[in-house]
Amino acid sequence: MPIIKNMEIVEKALDEVSIPRFVKVRQVFDGPVVENIVRTTRTELTKKELQDRIKPNQKIAICVGSRGIANLAKVVKETVNYVKEKGATPIIFPTMGSHGTATAEGQRAILADFGITSESMGAEILSCMDVVQVGTINDGTPVYVEKNLPDMDGIIIINRIKPHTSFSGNIESGIIKMAVIGLGKHKGAETCHKLNFKDFAPRLIEMSRIIINKLPIIFGIGLIENAYDQTAEIVTIPAEKVEEIEPQLLKKAKSYMPKILFANLDVLIIDEIGKNISGSGADPNITGRNTSPYKKADFIPPKRVVIRDLTKETEGSAVGMGAADFITEKIYNKFDMTKTYINCITSTNNGGAFMPMVMRNDYFAIKGGIKTCNRLDLDNARIVRIKNTLELENIYISESLLEEAKNNQNIEILSEPFELKFDEEGYIVE
Repeated sequence: MPIIKNMEIVEKALDEVSIPRFVKVRQVFDGPVVENIVRTTRTELTKKELQDRIKPNQKIAICVGSRGIANLAKVVKETVNYVKEKGATPIIFPTMGSHGTATAEGQRAILADFGITSESMGAEILSCMDVVQVGTINDGTPVYVEKNLPDMDGIIIINRIKPHTSFSGNIESGIIKMAVIGLGKHKGAETCHKLNFKDFAPRLIEMSRIIINKLPIIFGIGLIENAYDQTAEIVTIPAEKVEEIEPQLLKKAKSYMPKILFANLDVLIIDEIGKNISGSGADPNITGRNTSPYKKADFIPPKRVVIRDLTKETEGSAVGMGAADFITEKIYNKFDMTKTYINCITSTNNGGAFMPMVMRNDYFAIKGGIKTCNRLDLDNARIVRIKNTLELENIYISESLLEEAKNNQNIEILSEPFELKFDEEGYIVE
């Protein structure tokens, strides 16, 4: 049932706004890609410096996080196979803080969504939210890890290395963050976030030193992706070298990231957001919009952001909608308050759950963005429409950007200008 009622006055205020024609374009990015995931993973696992770290009859924890990481299941499967060949027993641990509604069943289900199950991996999955304290850092913050991890003979941490969406530092998302937030489960994530994202990188490093010292972590596997959401590099890092090497890999990850090749936008339309796209629903490193004061864009953010829908995979978690100015009734109807709020409360980034203006459909949400973008000539508004912040190869630009696109060697024009088509409910017809 529609929740938008008596909006005629609001919608009439948008009568004067025209939605421009759009052009489909292709953005061209440079970057490496791993052609053979299994072979490259095996090459990294068999580095000489790692050879004596797994012994027969040991129990080896393979810690795996969430998010839409390219080829994650393949990397985990090959790691499982390698551990078995060394005569040890691999056990997969969901390692994802408060995700999956902060329940063991929910976190197991997230791994299954990425193709990681006991049957597909050939290894037990041990999902538990109970933790034990292993230390305290200088400011008094306790350090927690999942209660079964100290009983393991070895621990391997697998994670993507990339810019974080809520803070900046020499380390952001990667092995160190997973060692603290992931291995700490909901309790550890909540504790680490209590002091918000100020000085977050130094805090993570200090906490990770305790974890690496107290637990039998043997190495990490860092995954870096290119601008097309493909695996660009797979790198194994001995535990004692993570703090040295991860910042170098983060610089590479940042250099490979895609971006919107048009500056000073009036309106950015995002077709979908979700936790499978980014921890912030839509990656602020791409949009320039953030709900955290400790993450600043290095470009001018769009004046207005319109978000049309949630991904199926996010299962109602609308974290990140707070970075928008307008959302649709479709999002409002899918919005799962529990999943959204538990994530924001854990991270203490409440802004991610703030409710933007809710419009009846795409048609009025887009008009609202144009109407309020603070320019006199609304017919020439600079507008870009993207599917999500992971898929930036093919995008749509307003006709006002066409000449600029023609003069950019990294832009290919894929269509003639066309009018957006809306169905009878006012949503874009793809």
